[in-house]
Amino acid sequence: MPGLTTLPPFPENVSTHPLLVVDYELLKAGDQEEIDKFWKAATTLGFWYLKNHGADELVTQMFDMGSETMDLPFEEKLKFEQGDNGMSFGYKAPGANATDESGARDTVEFINISQDDALAWPKSVHRSYPSTVNARMERTIQPFVQHSAEVNLTLMEILAKKLGFEEGLLSGKHRLDESSGSETRCIKNPPRPGGISEEKAALGAHTDFGSMTFLHNRLGGLQVMPPGSDKWQYIKPIPGHAVCNLGDAMHIFSGGILKSNLHRVVPAPGAQAAFPRWSLAMFTRPGDSVVLRALTEESEVVAEAVKGASDASIFESHQTSEEWFARRIKYQRSKNQQGPETWRQSRGTEHRPDAA
Repeated sequence: MPGLTTLPPFPENVSTHPLLVVDYELLKAGDQEEIDKFWKAATTLGFWYLKNHGADELVTQMFDMGSETMDLPFEEKLKFEQGDNGMSFGYKAPGANATDESGARDTVEFINISQDDALAWPKSVHRSYPSTVNARMERTIQPFVQHSAEVNLTLMEILAKKLGFEEGLLSGKHRLDESSGSETRCIKNPPRPGGISEEKAALGAHTDFGSMTFLHNRLGGLQVMPPGSDKWQYIKPIPGHAVCNLGDAMHIFSGGILKSNLHRVVPAPGAQAAFPRWSLAMFTRPGDSVVLRALTEESEVVAEAVKGASDASIFESHQTSEEWFARRIKYQRSKNQQGPETWRQSRGTEHRPDAA
């Protein structure tokens, strides 16, 4: 993949949405001003930049792993395909997922590596992986997963305290020793030069399935639709800054106080469109047995939020994390599409059918 110095800059003539910049080291030190800034980001847009996260070297190594994996022959990668039954771990080929109700197919390929498999290596918990993944599991993937999980859990515990939860409550719902859908993903989207419309999304509008996402981009393409708006806006990538966001589980646990916002991926803007777009994410999700419900009995703040909600049904799903996750994965697969209703079964908390 191209080095950082060879990539053209993000263009200045496209609409961007500013994100608050949160300093991870200050958060860990208990800096109240930084915590308040983080809380504002988590309760408004649900997205923020995170600096001083300590993962830059591991991120570079993970991109190398992704490049090595995507360079394998297509037939070899298909041996490790996710399948159509709701498993996320493994390789996803371009076109395997739908991006909207019409069944339009996506353009990305990626490799998902289970947190459980990485931490248990060389034992296999869920599945096997390509040789390029195995070769880097111990020295690259496992350290990245461990560090990223620590970052995400630290952020969650800070939010938990603000919500009035007992210390360790949220961490306990994301235990590293319980099987979960937590995974790291390295994504490659092909170049899109020549003025291809940004409306042809690489990944359709969605909210994230889990609790916390720790994302690293090398090119533009990520867009958010701010609450109350019907316009998509780019998130500008900043070197050394991760883009973090909350997912459906944290929205549900908090009774809607924490925001899981709509976002999508489109071709990179301007001259950046001539290059492959790489991104790397760590998705932290609750343990498989955790029931997704608002934690009203554990927090008066959450209980009051649910009482004031216009539609409280999402906070009483009674689904386990495993059921919620498998449903969404299964019904976004192109082979499972049987019309708009199938697509709707792959949705989470977004409820924005107009956001194509």
